[in-house]
Amino acid sequence: MGYADRLFDLSGRVVLITGGSRGLGREMAFAAARCGADLVIASRNYESCAATAAEIERETERAVLPYSAHVGRWDQLDGLVDAAYARFGRVDVLINNAGMQPVYDSLSTVTEKLFDSVLNLNLKGPFRLSVLVGERMVAAGGGSIINVSSSGSIRPRPSIVPYAAAKAGLNAMTEGLALAFGPAVRVNTLMAGPHLTEATAGWKLEDLAPEDNPFAAHALQRPGRPEEIVGAALFLASDASSFTTGATLRSDGGMP
Repeated sequence: MGYADRLFDLSGRVVLITGGSRGLGREMAFAAARCGADLVIASRNYESCAATAAEIERETERAVLPYSAHVGRWDQLDGLVDAAYARFGRVDVLINNAGMQPVYDSLSTVTEKLFDSVLNLNLKGPFRLSVLVGERMVAAGGGSIINVSSSGSIRPRPSIVPYAAAKAGLNAMTEGLALAFGPAVRVNTLMAGPHLTEATAGWKLEDLAPEDNPFAAHALQRPGRPEEIVGAALFLASDASSFTTGATLRSDGGMP
């Protein structure tokens, strides 16, 4: 192994990632396996998890456990964690990636059910999962927790207020848990900007005039490609970030 390979090596480690069967989560799952990690991939759709797990196993020969769980439901998370430890005996990296950003017509049309659903999946679930896994990591002597947040948490638009509030809470949670679980366990925020995933399939940027480009004010003047989240995720998951905790790493193309 070269120096960089050793720095980002995840051999012998187990990564649990929520929302790992599609979008940015899928990219991070493949990247972790390519760096030697075994995986637990969780989402509400078991078939999607199983299909992604099979692809990763074929390509990397790493062991992958697919698991169906709704991260926004507190009572389903104990089972997820127990299944991970029953299969692998450990979790070294937890990536709280599952999230939702619903569309609504106006703020007055946001229902209590919608508001609660957004907070449950984006904030309450990651809190509970971090506590369940983080305490076991402390007992085992180490680990890394990555909370995938959004640039909307610091640049909230009227169309994403509940989502932005939940992700802002996730940012605050990172700092508190870094203190709670340190020095053994590191907890960091990966703040993602807009990326081209299934959720943004309706964007037709190629049809826009340059003056209508919504990313014109960004330093890179474009949204990210899904694979461009990988470097930041691997940095926070691996020993490359051994002196980084309670931090927020932005991957947003230079959003102003």
